[in-house]
Amino acid sequence: MPEHATNLSAPTRLGVAEALLDLLRDSTTEPRTDTQLEALTLAVSADLPVLLWGEPGIGKTAALTQLATSLDLPLTTVIASVHEPSDFSGLPVVGDDPAEQGIPMAPPDWAVRLVRAGRGLLFLDELSTAPPAVQAALLRVVLERRIGALQLPPGVRIVAAANPPSSAADGWELSPPLANRFVHLQWAHDHDVVVRGLGGTWPHATLPRLAPEKLSEAVDFARRGVCGLLAARPGLVHRLPGGEARRGGAWPSPRSWEMALRLTAFATAAGSSRDVLSLLVRGTVGDGPGLELLAALDRMDLPDPELLLADPAHADLPQRGDLRQAVLDAVVAAVRNRPERSRWDAAWALLVRAVETGAPDLVVVPATTLAALRREDWDVPASIERLAGTVGLSRRADRSLARATRTARDTARAGR
Repeated sequence: MPEHATNLSAPTRLGVAEALLDLLRDSTTEPRTDTQLEALTLAVSADLPVLLWGEPGIGKTAALTQLATSLDLPLTTVIASVHEPSDFSGLPVVGDDPAEQGIPMAPPDWAVRLVRAGRGLLFLDELSTAPPAVQAALLRVVLERRIGALQLPPGVRIVAAANPPSSAADGWELSPPLANRFVHLQWAHDHDVVVRGLGGTWPHATLPRLAPEKLSEAVDFARRGVCGLLAARPGLVHRLPGGEARRGGAWPSPRSWEMALRLTAFATAAGSSRDVLSLLVRGTVGDGPGLELLAALDRMDLPDPELLLADPAHADLPQRGDLRQAVLDAVVAAVRNRPERSRWDAAWALLVRAVETGAPDLVVVPATTLAALRREDWDVPASIERLAGTVGLSRRADRSLARATRTARDTARAGR
């Protein structure tokens, strides 16, 4: 130890220690693509309760602290596991005339501060270690935003955090009614984010920028997607999982579907990525139903096969393989439903365009099906030779295309 340091008094040494701590706490933020942070801010913007699941030490509390700072919201942290049910439902206070006026339920001081501030971020920590009685008392807080006789103002957002029961001290599974009131986000650390953050720079959380001109379109898109899926799959409207652990997570119910619809509208208006939307919808209705909703939304964005058949030369086909496959299948189905020579030729032109602009293996099945739709008096287009030379993945398709190619050649010779 340097000699001058040994001559310092104890208070001075503590002051120096505080100065060092201040330097260590000093950090900045930067704009950075962070899928889970974007999903969190989008759900907060949509005024939906969010539950962050993650192992101890993963950074859930730090993320909420940074979120509150970035959004300029006062943070109120409540450790759910160390509170009594009355701390959330209110303590009875006997007034002058209880028979006439009733007995009001007095809220805790932290709830009063939130109401006075008119805005804030209520952080319910260690939710999975709260006993069932406390979880029951939290139902009104999370859904109705009531604490005793107080109604939380619209400017207050609710976020909770929980450790998996396997890693929580004296952990409890979440009750199904409470679990179904949250958007569940699995919180994991990003190596690059952690390294850069320890170096003094963390990602900056910002509220999503909703495009005003897209609001009506976003609501219509979300409603058509959710309602269309549930009309076709009525069994998904309400499906309580069988296992206790799964009941404590995301599962489909009319309530959670309404949340998924709201999040879909917000994500659409904000232009969020599919990865962000995937986290959100799977966090409300569960993985299976959430993936079905994503597929339904993808299909809604597919081009009309009739428009493609009307102008195959300028067709704009999706780049994603599964969506391109769906479009080509839809085009062939449209020709099957109304088989005409011009439509059949246009479909072949579309398949050629698909080969020229994407993976040729996606054309195998549609080409085989389309070849089988040929009528005897329909000439085979010369463009089919380009398909026969490109597609070589299916023997059955090869034979069909080879027969069609030979027919095209014979027709061409006969016309000379």
